[in-house]
Amino acid sequence: MNQAAKLAASRAITAIALCLAGANLASPAATPQAPQIVVKDFMFQPTTLTIPVGATVTWTNKDDEPHTVRSDTGLFKSTAMDTNESYSFTFAKPGTYHFTCSIHPRMVGTIVVQ
Repeated sequence: MNQAAKLAASRAITAIALCLAGANLASPAATPQAPQIVVKDFMFQPTTLTIPVGATVTWTNKDDEPHTVRSDTGLFKSTAMDTNESYSFTFAKPGTYHFTCSIHPRMVGTIVVQ
């Protein structure tokens, strides 16, 4: 291989290495999203959510009517949330937690903490 061919091959290898290195830098690890429950159409969405111990769940009301979040054991209870208002609670212990809207008792949901 002559000098010009060696130089071209070296440049090609360097360009490929830089592209691969740049691809790794441009793709950071996905950041886990905070657990969310949306209150919409008189439903909690999702109705069941599984989270790790210590996670904070945020409920956000996207209905035009006020809603609450209240655990069946009284562990947590929000005030009435108007449209676009939120309520958050941090789950410190594993278990299954059932909740409802105290204004609309047919609205129910479950948090599973592992």
